[in-house]
Amino acid sequence: MLSVLQGFVKVVKNKAYFKRYQVKFRRRREGKTDYFARKRLVIQDKNKYNTPKYRMIVRFSNRDIVCQIAYAKIEGDVIVCAAYSHELPKYGVTVGLTNYAAAYCTGLLAARRLLNKFGLDKVYEGQVEVTGDEFNVESVEENFWGKKGFTLFTFYY
Repeated sequence: MLSVLQGFVKVVKNKAYFKRYQVKFRRRREGKTDYFARKRLVIQDKNKYNTPKYRMIVRFSNRDIVCQIAYAKIEGDVIVCAAYSHELPKYGVTVGLTNYAAAYCTGLLAARRLLNKFGLDKVYEGQVEVTGDEFNVESVEENFWGKKGFTLFTFYY
């Protein structure tokens, strides 16, 4: 009913519109980054001063799987360690480097490298010999070095 009474109004984007137009971030325009989700994932609690919030980034391609562990700084993200599925043949996995099992193994390799880097590999040894039994890691509250295990947040691309 209202459209009958009103005349046709052409939307005009004039010089003033384009003068004030602000482009979105490049990665937002390319559709690569969801900044709303990134903010919720990256921002650390305000009562944890200068403590990095680690996250695991997993990227799948046709021929490879990449697992990276990173944290955010104002200057940019810092990659702490990384593991690639094309490294798995050194450990006995020779075929299927992009399947679900390879993704698990690549994430496990990245986690072991991270523990090694922070000196927690002696505290969390894992299963040393293969028995076929289910193995669950018990949480160590705080050891005599004052180090505790930490939490990783996962982010898939």
